[in-house]
Amino acid sequence: MVEGGVVRDPQLAAWLVGRRRVLEHALAARLGERWPAPGALEAEALRRFRTFAAAALQRGDGTPPSLDGLRVQERSVAPLIETWCEVAAEQAGPRAAAVRASLSPLAERFRAALRDQAPARRRSGAPRTGRRAVVAAIDRVADAYLAIDVDARRIVDANPAAGSLLATTRDALLGADAETFLPAGERDGWWAELDAVAEGGDTRRFPARIADAHGGELAVETSLTRYARRGQVLALALLRPRGGAPRA
Repeated sequence: MVEGGVVRDPQLAAWLVGRRRVLEHALAARLGERWPAPGALEAEALRRFRTFAAAALQRGDGTPPSLDGLRVQERSVAPLIETWCEVAAEQAGPRAAAVRASLSPLAERFRAALRDQAPARRRSGAPRTGRRAVVAAIDRVADAYLAIDVDARRIVDANPAAGSLLATTRDALLGADAETFLPAGERDGWWAELDAVAEGGDTRRFPARIADAHGGELAVETSLTRYARRGQVLALALLRPRGGAPRA
């Protein structure tokens, strides 16, 4: 289906999200030393393009890509995006031609948005934020809050409620390996959810289990939201004990 000039293909969108790791490994092998470091702006630009492409194919609309906070030159990321599109087509096998035809106009739209962003970026001043007010508000939230670096799988922020829920302190959570607080049987499911929110951008809600600092398990209702900053993608998690469920 075509809506607003965009070909709607939910099947391809789901395939791109589901094959993200495979495509990433194939791209890394193709690029070798040219593969950008995880925190590089080029890596974040590629992540934004993947999210934009999947969302556009899923909805079939003309929503522009999200470039907030992304300060990168179009010419520096164009070869990376083009190579990713070619790798995706190759991985699609018999559908290679169709995948190229779907991704090529999306790549051009993304690159055009980057070019259009440059003059506006030069005119704008330094962004102002209410960071201290936001931190204070999060600290007062009753639900446990964790910010998880999707690539590093590490906790980069937390509130006191998270420390209480996980039987530790907030300071002890900062920089900790997120896997430490996941039961062994739950980890694959958590990683799949983190990857999905990093790719799709939509908030995800699901029941899960976590492990506290002493190994005790607790059933929680989980909400994950994507947040990008300075080339880093975070999953912002809100955890609420499920129905007063006891620890295992």
